[in-house]
Amino acid sequence: MRLASPDALPVRASLWLGFYGLVLLAWGLTYELARGSGAAFCGSEAVRLLPLGGFAALFPMWVVMMAAMMLPTIVPTLCAYLDLPAAAGASAAGWWGVVAGYAGVWLAGSAAFAGVQVLALHNGWLDPAGAAASPLAAAALLALAGFWQFTRTKTACQEACLSPTLYYLANWRPGLRGGLRMGVEVGLVCVGCCWAIMALAFVGGTMSLLWMGLATVFMVVEKLPGIGMRLRRPAGLALLAAALALALRGAGGA
Repeated sequence: MRLASPDALPVRASLWLGFYGLVLLAWGLTYELARGSGAAFCGSEAVRLLPLGGFAALFPMWVVMMAAMMLPTIVPTLCAYLDLPAAAGASAAGWWGVVAGYAGVWLAGSAAFAGVQVLALHNGWLDPAGAAASPLAAAALLALAGFWQFTRTKTACQEACLSPTLYYLANWRPGLRGGLRMGVEVGLVCVGCCWAIMALAFVGGTMSLLWMGLATVFMVVEKLPGIGMRLRRPAGLALLAAALALALRGAGGA
């Protein structure tokens, strides 16, 4: 059944129900981890296992957090998939393939961030809550994220995220395998767009619900046509201003 046809509405509804069910599950698990119910993953007992047991303890936390924060940002891309002409051959399997490919990229990203956190904890750069151990380190992360907003790579990746229909027209591949490949490509572009914002977890604390909520809203809005590109530079300036203020406060307290 073609997803763009009128009689495919129940299929489309089931796709969205399944997708948002995953998002809600991820946020529910994230909330439990933030409350401390997930101490087996990222609590103080797990931190004491570092460096040998640290990755195994922190990787599941990052997977859950990435799913909660990054799955909502792919909604415009999934909407564009459903709006493709019936002749294009879009299918439910291909749609889920896009989701799976995208999630796979961020699964690898979770491994990378967990590895960085293990290294940083082992060297005393982060406290047990996953936040930068010094104001100057936090300021450096904010400055990095701020400067990234002005780079050509960030601009190119964000423009690609804002034009999912154009991406499909240029790179269309039907079926589950095609969806997986397109999802991986979309995920890689998304990493280029959002990695610096995700790195700010080490400023607010890796399980801070406030930071996760604000970052998710920001990354979702950044991918909305007509709004996203207007937000990029002001957000960069705000991050640089926050970095400067934090650096001055850190220098004053030194």
